[in-house]
Amino acid sequence: MKRYDLRHLHDDFYDRMVELIDKGLNVGEVGIFLFEVGDFSSIQKSADVIKASGHELMNSLKFNEVDWTVVVKKAETTTSSVEESEEETAEAEAETAKAK
Repeated sequence: MKRYDLRHLHDDFYDRMVELIDKGLNVGEVGIFLFEVGDFSSIQKSADVIKASGHELMNSLKFNEVDWTVVVKKAETTTSSVEESEEETAEAEAETAKAK
């Protein structure tokens, strides 16, 4: 298990988080990532990025008044990148808007 503090990156921690999972963790190993919450949109986005990158989100909880932690287990293989995740999210939002 490894712990990473990404609070200094503010709302721009997603690429670094995926990079640390891919390069810093062994398959099946768990990483704990600490980040600054801001407007709370980063919580859902971090979960989406982890899922899109093929890893397992094991836990997500408030650490203190301004910080959040996510616990991630590295998957055996990864198929997506953060950029692909963001594109998929944008496409899903566009489809939802069209449906309305």
